[in-house]
This record gives sequence, structure tokens and C-alpha cells, in this order.
Amino acid sequence: MEIGGLHHTSSVSAGISENAAFYTDVLGMRFVYKSINQDDVSMYHLAYGDEGAKSGTIVTFFDIPRAARNRPGRDEVSNISLRVPSGDALEWWAERFDEKGVERGGVRTRHDGRSSLDFADFEGHRMSLVADEGIEGMEAGDAWTGSDVPEEYAVRGLESVRLTVKSVEPTAVILEDVLGFRRSAEYDADGVRVVVFESGVGGPGTEVHVEGRPELSRARYGAGGVHHVAFRVKDDAEIEEWSRRVEAVGMASSGVVDRHYFRSLYFREPNGVLFELATDEPGIGSIGDEKLGVELVLPPFLEGRRAEIEANLEPINTSTSATRAVGN
Repeated sequence: MEIGGLHHTSSVSAGISENAAFYTDVLGMRFVYKSINQDDVSMYHLAYGDEGAKSGTIVTFFDIPRAARNRPGRDEVSNISLRVPSGDALEWWAERFDEKGVERGGVRTRHDGRSSLDFADFEGHRMSLVADEGIEGMEAGDAWTGSDVPEEYAVRGLESVRLTVKSVEPTAVILEDVLGFRRSAEYDADGVRVVVFESGVGGPGTEVHVEGRPELSRARYGAGGVHHVAFRVKDDAEIEEWSRRVEAVGMASSGVVDRHYFRSLYFREPNGVLFELATDEPGIGSIGDEKLGVELVLPPFLEGRRAEIEANLEPINTSTSATRAVGN
């Protein structure tokens, strides 16, 4: 029993139409899931991923229209990195971001010799593109060819996440001793020590980078911020085992929750970052190719409320500008 890598991330948006436009029209990801927050059916829950909506390729967003902007700090997921095939792809993306008015940094070389490009969406959501450069890792997703992004430059899934916390070691205990991650590298980022942990096969798609920043105040969660990061487990039997393991070490958790397309277990590591374990089976791709991102999908227990739920949701307009800041 082991963590297979990153499953998905979930963040917050105060402008859900702009959000859909950015991740589909600018980043060229496939709109794979249009549903609602199962804990609050008044808000959308949208997801973008690869062609087949595979685990490990998906970023999701909760729709909170009046959410204040996220205030960066410690004890949060402070960056999400996405995979692209090569350094040439990053040069292409740098030009595209300039054409689209997307805030970005320059192409740089990481601690492991791979190239990366930092950028932010219209709400300041901090992200990077990282070139696989032939490095083996978790199997990459399949390019979505339904956008204007050339297949050879397309986003292929999640590469890593960065956690900014008060102290690295309490988080390391959970990653290593409870979840079975391995400490694989350590590097300096502008004077800050960053420790890399990997799971499963290791490499792209499996990494968590943790930096200790005790001098920072706690992040204020909001639009453009990450709600939680989810890690892959195989199936129902495994997540039940994980639930027992988390309970055995005295950590409070949600217990196993049925999300219909996967089963989940939520808990906070000692610095307060919310972790989720999520099953690969059956997966968002089980919705069916013709429905991915097109129809509003509801779990069976909410189907009887479809008319009510749909009547209370604003239509999503992806033609809305995807680069302006919300409120401007």
C-alpha cells in the first residue's frame, strides 16, 4: 500500500467564468468536470485536466463569488506546478503568456536541472510550468487537442506542489512516517531551505516541496488560493486501510467520504495544510467522454434536486476575459 503521487488540487475562485476561460482558453486544458460543491450546492465545482480526465492531471476550483483575495503566507499550498514536455514548450508558453497578458516570470533552471516558468492566473493563483525533459516519473496525461495549444506544448498534468509552513519537520513526519513519502532532495531557494519528498515511482507527478518560513504570518485563505492537495490511492480497500492508519496515529480526519467519482479521506497535517487521499477508481473519466465538462453532473443522492440546483447557478460564460483581475 503506497501513495501513487498527486491526484488533484482544489482551489478557490471568485470569478468562475473567468476561471473557466483561463484554464481552457489560455492554458488549453480540457474542461473535464462541471458540478457543484457537494457540501454547498449553491456553488460550482469545476475541474480541468488532460484528454481522459486521468487522476494526476486535474486542478479543480470551488466557486465563491464574494471571496476576498488569498493573502499569501505560511501554512498553505503556495504553488502548483504543471507538466509540459520540454524546454522548448516553456519558450512557447512565455510568448503565449505575453500575448494573453498573463503575469509571468522568466524561464529558469531548477535545482534538479529542469526548466520551469512561474506564472499567475487572473486572481494571483501561483503556478509554474515545469519541463519533463525526459525525466521518468508518474505517467503523464494525454494532451488535449481540442484547444489551440499545439500537442507538443500541451499541459500533461500535475508536476509537484509546494507547501510553505512554519516548520518543515512536523510536516515531514506525516509525509514520511504516516504516508510513506521519501526525502529525495534538498535545495536553497533565495536563502530558504526547501526539502523535496516523493512517493510511488518518484519524479514528476509525485513530488511535494516543503519550505519552512516561520517569519511569515499565516496565509489568509481566499480567491486565488489553494484549499487542499489530494494524493492518489488505488481503490476502496486501500483508502479504508489509510483511514485506519491515520486514526491509529491520533490524527483527526473526516473518515472516508463518498464523492461518487472517487472516495476521499481528509485530514490536516501539523502545520494546518489540508491533505486529501483520493481513490483512482472509478475516476472523473467514468462520467463519459461526451459529458466531460459539458453537462452539469450530480452524484446520485443529489439528482432529485437537479431542477432546484440548476435554477440557483449562474451560467458559465467562458468568453469572459481570462486575464483581468477580479474586481477591476
